[in-house]
Amino acid sequence: MPLQIHRQIRPLRAQLHRAREQGQRIALVATMGNLHEGHLGLLRLAQEHAEQVVASIFVNPLQFGLNEDWDQYPRTFESDVEKLDAAGCHQLFCPPDAEMYPNGQAQQTRVICEGLTDILCGASRPGHFAGVTTVVAKLLNIVAPEVAIFGEKDWQQLALIRRMVADLCIPVKILGAPVARAADGLALSSRNSFITPEERPRVRQLHDSLCWIKTQIEAGNRDFAALETAARHQIEQADLRPDYIAIRAASSLAPPSPAERNLAILGALFTRAARLIDNVQVHLKD
Repeated sequence: MPLQIHRQIRPLRAQLHRAREQGQRIALVATMGNLHEGHLGLLRLAQEHAEQVVASIFVNPLQFGLNEDWDQYPRTFESDVEKLDAAGCHQLFCPPDAEMYPNGQAQQTRVICEGLTDILCGASRPGHFAGVTTVVAKLLNIVAPEVAIFGEKDWQQLALIRRMVADLCIPVKILGAPVARAADGLALSSRNSFITPEERPRVRQLHDSLCWIKTQIEAGNRDFAALETAARHQIEQADLRPDYIAIRAASSLAPPSPAERNLAILGALFTRAARLIDNVQVHLKD
């Protein structure tokens, strides 16, 4: 079946209602477009869990703050449609702003996960995660999927969505898809197009530093503050500006207790025109 494109909620819901009547499970892959191999990996995982795969493309203005890049965010709709169709996606939801926020952004009810929105990336991007959880809650209510797939590259976002779904009793299973990487280890991102050729060989330092911390922890080093400081210095020595490096409990993103076995090592840095994020996971043996 060729890809069907919907710009309004009502016809999408009608199509999905017919799919449910046929006993089909539904999976959602929410994106902002400018699709790359990482997004296609989410689609492949969705196809393993559902007969009807819905992708969304919506450059959500609610999650962009002042002086951020909403107007410059790459928009490649025709190419995205070709990729989705070739990948076997069934439904594409690409609403205009007025369809998602009919009363305007200022009057939009917001979903906020207390304690998780103002740390790490949230500290650098005030209001960002309230925009993310709000739009994801709306998409989950519009599509009502059995499963929704999100990339593990934005680990904080994944943790927030899992928390929101649990707190609001939304009947959907949230799955994380592994980080897709370029040959040199850089996590794939729509914002990688903002990296200059001169910066490109150096930005891999973020992933290298996170992996260095992982190796240190697995070797028994538990001086987390010192490891975070050393990793920031490594990034500065690559002539890049670190935003943060943090070692946290993987599920709660709280500072880890000595007994914590599952850790997330998260980091962000600034290039001349982009802000890049990454993370690696550490699973300690008992």
